[in-house]
Amino acid sequence: MRLTVEPTDADAARAAAEFLSERIAEAVQERGRCVLALSGGRTPWSALARLVEMNPPWRAIELFQVDERVVAADDPRRNASRLSSILVSADRLEAARFHPMPVDAPLATSALSYQELLCATAGTPPVLDVVQLGLGADGHTASLTPGDPLCEVTDAEVGVSQSYEGTVRLSLTFPAINRARAVLWLVTGSEKRPALARLLAKNSSIPAGRVRQEHATLIADRAAAPG
Repeated sequence: MRLTVEPTDADAARAAAEFLSERIAEAVQERGRCVLALSGGRTPWSALARLVEMNPPWRAIELFQVDERVVAADDPRRNASRLSSILVSADRLEAARFHPMPVDAPLATSALSYQELLCATAGTPPVLDVVQLGLGADGHTASLTPGDPLCEVTDAEVGVSQSYEGTVRLSLTFPAINRARAVLWLVTGSEKRPALARLLAKNSSIPAGRVRQEHATLIADRAAAPG
């Protein structure tokens, strides 16, 4: 895994935006489009705001979510709302190219319907061009949290998590993430340092340590970087 350490979280956001811009351009040049899956978070929001300034080829992007909380549509914890506010507009990403997770539907069918959409867009099994991930202080990534049976799913691309920090979530599974052509980790903050050390050591006792590293790039700020 390629590791880049930036002085601050703002610098890490800039570097992440540059990485996304380059990978989008590469995917469009090679395959005519980029199928992208994004996570939420304070530093990722900053990175996406910078990406907007770089003006990628919006009409060639199909945007999916890595995970989403099962909360009301007007709940500020809903990642889709923030993604839409940053990226979707008349001169940016078309609303039809943004595919939010259908957490308003019954959970028994929402994971399956999102998986079907993912397959219809990115093939069966789906191969995402870029997946952007975060890292929790407990070692979770996406909504794949320690001890959750969803971490053991191998026959589905999308699943429903157990309750975590008060909410059930929809999430991509390890098969969907590990099949991606490129993975971008964006990790900032001193509270992430122990988990990041375990991730770099490929420690599979944490969920993040089970993500393949061959095609991964990790951008961290100095506060999060161990040693």
